[in-house]
Amino acid sequence: MGFSEKQESLVKESWEVMKQNVPELSLRFFTLILEIAPAAKNMFSFLQNTDEIPQNNPKFKAHAVKVFKMTCESAIQLREREKVVVADTTLKWLGAIHLQKGVINPHFEVVKEALLRTVKEAMGDKWSEEMNGAWAQAYDLLAIAIQDEMKAEAPAA
Repeated sequence: MGFSEKQESLVKESWEVMKQNVPELSLRFFTLILEIAPAAKNMFSFLQNTDEIPQNNPKFKAHAVKVFKMTCESAIQLREREKVVVADTTLKWLGAIHLQKGVINPHFEVVKEALLRTVKEAMGDKWSEEMNGAWAQAYDLLAIAIQDEMKAEAPAA
């Protein structure tokens, strides 16, 4: 699944815009995840057993920024590296933690929807279907890398 120059350009251009507002966009991204799939709240230890508004939780904010930045930064390197670039140790950790938390394929679709909606909102009138497609493909490649690592980490049945 190649990543074209045009797709790379669209992702890089939009990331340059979004980088200016990472804290707010990260919170929006994770808020959308919880709106789309409210049960996801229970997958995060720092949100369990609390009625606190997630956006007021410092651990939620820090996690949102970390995930949003890693997702976006791995996307902008796709064409150059021809694969998702996340440190092997980070990828192993992501596979292990996603497996431990019981993440399944439909969860990746929820995150993808939240990411694409966040990009669309952030880009306003600069957004296009072509940009949406570029981000969708970039996210899919990251999700596949994490899912492959989850399979590698899973105990043999």
